[in-house]
Amino acid sequence: MIKLSVSIDVSDLKQAESFYIEALGCKKIRDQGAKMVVLAVDNCDIYLLEKSAGSKPLPTESDVNRDYGRHWTPIHLDFLCENVDELVERIVKLGGAHEGGESGDWGSIAHCVDPFGNGFCVINE
Repeated sequence: MIKLSVSIDVSDLKQAESFYIEALGCKKIRDQGAKMVVLAVDNCDIYLLEKSAGSKPLPTESDVNRDYGRHWTPIHLDFLCENVDELVERIVKLGGAHEGGESGDWGSIAHCVDPFGNGFCVINE
């Protein structure tokens, strides 16, 4: 069996820890040194890694620097919940942003972003 974990680079570890715990209901598993904390949601661990803005994500890349402005990636997290509107309200209150969404017979989805520019979705179960 393979277990999945997700790593998220952030510029402020304490702020990120508070955001993911308070806004999205993650649970803290452990501190992993001064620059990393491990959180969990049901069956997935989330590693928050503090990395300075402007630092190099890869030692071999000379043209790429970390940027915590809003960015898009084809891989993102989906947080499943019972009430999308309540969760979006908490996300915005804690420094995240709501960027729209959709609803239909299947339910609702909200497109959101954490305080570090990482996009994710909130979907009702």
